[in-house]
Amino acid sequence: MPNTAISQSVATGCLFVLAAPSGAGKTSLVNALLDSEPGIRLSVSYTTRPPRPGEEDGIHYHFVDDARFQELRAAGEFLEDAQVYGHWYATSAAWIKQQVDAGQDVLLEIDWQGAAQVRALFPDSVQIFVLPPSLATLRERLEKRGQDTPEVITRRLASVQEEFRHYVDFDYVIINQTFAHAVDDLAAVVRAARLRAPRQRWRQARLLRELMTASVT
Repeated sequence: MPNTAISQSVATGCLFVLAAPSGAGKTSLVNALLDSEPGIRLSVSYTTRPPRPGEEDGIHYHFVDDARFQELRAAGEFLEDAQVYGHWYATSAAWIKQQVDAGQDVLLEIDWQGAAQVRALFPDSVQIFVLPPSLATLRERLEKRGQDTPEVITRRLASVQEEFRHYVDFDYVIINQTFAHAVDDLAAVVRAARLRAPRQRWRQARLLRELMTASVT
């Protein structure tokens, strides 16, 4: 892990951080956002967990074994890393910094622990937390997903209340009760962040220079 903060000017790309407990609909929201809001690049995380049905290496995650993960971690490759339900997850530090410094908007889909590490290194990141409307709804979604055993679902539900407590650390909180409304809320956050004056000063530099220097006749 890098031990020094990564300097980021607000006059660069936006770094969006989306966190949520498993089953809250985070991945579906991310996919809908990428379809509706052009210009956002999704960061592909590293993980030691095995691929789920339909997942592809390099697209959904970079799937690596524990030994390779620890090699990359020791080399300072990761912006953040966290162990969740017995598996490691991490984000490439070099790739994120390169993209954001070049003005590219980037979206990270991570857990609250990873979000805290990103917040320390990129204090200007836009952090969004997604909550389900109820624990009953969360259980129902996990069961319908069909990816976990009943024992795993029970373990996940036992830990989510601790996750819920960290919503106060985020800039925005979205309740995913009606999916279409949650997508609209997420898109609104993205658009607002892109329109902040410091970023517009960089993105619209030519227009603003012309407007402020043009002669008035």
